[in-house]
Amino acid sequence: MRFHECLIVLLGLFLCLPLRAEKWILLGPDGGDARSLAYDPRNPDHVFLGTSTGSIFVSTDGGQSWSRFAHLGSGDNYVLDHIIIDPRNPAIIFASAWNVEDNKAGDVFRSRDGGDTWTALPAMHEKSVRALAMAPSDSNVLISGTLEGVYRSQDGGDNWQRISPANHAEIKNVESIAIDPKDPNLIYAGTWHLAWKTTDGGITWRHIDEGMVDDSDVFSIIIDPMNPALVYASACSGIYKSDSAGEMFRKIQGIPFAARRTRILKQAPNNSNVVYAGTTQGLWKTSDAGKTWKQMTNSEVVVNDVFVDPRNSSRLLLATDRGGVMVSENSGLNLSPSNYGYTHRYVTTILPDMNDPARIFVGIANDHEWGGVFSFRDGGTWQQRSTGLGGRDVFALKQAANGTLIAGTNRGIFLLDRNGSTWRPSLNIRVDKSATLPKRTMKNSPLELSPTHSLMDAKINDIEVASERWLVATSEGLFTSADEGRNWNGGPVLGRRDFVSVQSAGGLLVAATRTEILISSDKGMSWQVAPLPSQLTSIRGLTLTPDVDIVVASREGGFRSSNAGKTWEHMLNGLPEGDLSSVSYDECAKILLATSLSTGIIFRSDDGGRSWSRGPNVGYPLRRVKVVQGRYVAATPFDGVIAQQ
Repeated sequence: MRFHECLIVLLGLFLCLPLRAEKWILLGPDGGDARSLAYDPRNPDHVFLGTSTGSIFVSTDGGQSWSRFAHLGSGDNYVLDHIIIDPRNPAIIFASAWNVEDNKAGDVFRSRDGGDTWTALPAMHEKSVRALAMAPSDSNVLISGTLEGVYRSQDGGDNWQRISPANHAEIKNVESIAIDPKDPNLIYAGTWHLAWKTTDGGITWRHIDEGMVDDSDVFSIIIDPMNPALVYASACSGIYKSDSAGEMFRKIQGIPFAARRTRILKQAPNNSNVVYAGTTQGLWKTSDAGKTWKQMTNSEVVVNDVFVDPRNSSRLLLATDRGGVMVSENSGLNLSPSNYGYTHRYVTTILPDMNDPARIFVGIANDHEWGGVFSFRDGGTWQQRSTGLGGRDVFALKQAANGTLIAGTNRGIFLLDRNGSTWRPSLNIRVDKSATLPKRTMKNSPLELSPTHSLMDAKINDIEVASERWLVATSEGLFTSADEGRNWNGGPVLGRRDFVSVQSAGGLLVAATRTEILISSDKGMSWQVAPLPSQLTSIRGLTLTPDVDIVVASREGGFRSSNAGKTWEHMLNGLPEGDLSSVSYDECAKILLATSLSTGIIFRSDDGGRSWSRGPNVGYPLRRVKVVQGRYVAATPFDGVIAQQ
């Protein structure tokens, strides 16, 4: 089934029908961060793609389309920078990982059945593996570079020994490894401070820094298979070349300083004179073994890895930040996305279009020029609608009665008129000195004035569109607008600034920081801090039911108050004890919905949160969920939008 056909099934002809578990599909938007690429030497159309959240995707058509293939590790914290396929037996695959939240943790994984099953190799468990290489002359020999030093396996990964000196002051924080094509005992190791070399399998090591800038981090090392004395090394200070097996390096000229943070070097398999350099500011190429270089892409492309087709050195796949996989048939001069089926987006919010039930909008974070806001309508494709946002992250999306979209970003509020094409900032802050926001224990005390630039610079965490006014929860306080975003007033409340959520019902306003709930029963004229259970310490969101019960999602689970925050019930009747990511009320289905970052189960309650039942298990951790024309549509932490098929 093609992409648009799937969406027609999802969004067609269903109103608020009873929900049931069905198969789930990745909707998109396509793209996102891509970290590493590897191909089957016997079949270059069989390509693997590693991500920064432990997922591996696979393509069987040379990168034209992708499908989710495997997930390594127990969470979403593993960065897969290296995938290696045994050229003598492509069913054997290795992948190295380091933990983005705990830099000292990581693993080496092995599959013996082409990737169907994976095993973490015990000897490398809890090691932050930043580099992995297989000896070209002996596929049983593997070398891994970790933050602790260099390790070697001589039996295909079953056993590992440290071959760098223990507690060495310099041979640590290893970022790159290269093995001589003929001699598996000749190994190069690039560290966060220059490079090292051993010719005897690690018994002795020698600093190879002659000609390099002293503070260079060495990100990538490659050896010419036809001439092992020719070695290239990339560093934060530029690209270096040695004609003497590392005895002496010279800096390659022709690449501007701004583009010299080179993450990856790749030599064309069928032409050793062709070398590609993937930098943080574009792709570069030499066709004469480094004598001259040419920039092949624009400087906006951040290249993490390069796949050079062994059948045609001009055909490339690039693993990039934010843009996912890019393909070129002419060495990078022309690039186009090749992300069909590859969805690796950080979707923060989902908004059904009130004027077109077949359309949804989503907000994206961590994507800069590739992200912002996307829309999707059945029978079509995803459309980026980010002009005017200036690369901002979008954390909240709402829609006014007149169809105007309201985006809360990491820097301010923006509006997009119905049928408009460019977002405009909503910046006019009017400080109303007659308004009152009380101090901690007093009512009707003076407003805590906020600098006029605060809303422009604030992170907008939540938006509430009520009949009389708009409210926004920000990192600089609570702000309100009574004229559809033309003017705003507000600021800190009771000394609190960083609000994560705000909800209203009639005269009741409820606002949450990460650790507290603030309640106003008079439309914000006065506020009180609600007493919370002692175990409730990390609030992620809140909602109000039609009965004006307050329901909170937190790291410690779900909590409910039916008396305006005076007392609280820990909701355990059907909900997990902790790690709720969201709770929301669906007006159409008349139910509460809750999601968790530790399970793919959607939880629902039709009695205001008193009891909960388990809906479908979607197979992904969930950030939030909506009901769109009778079907669940959910935002995952890193895999975009998924939906019932």
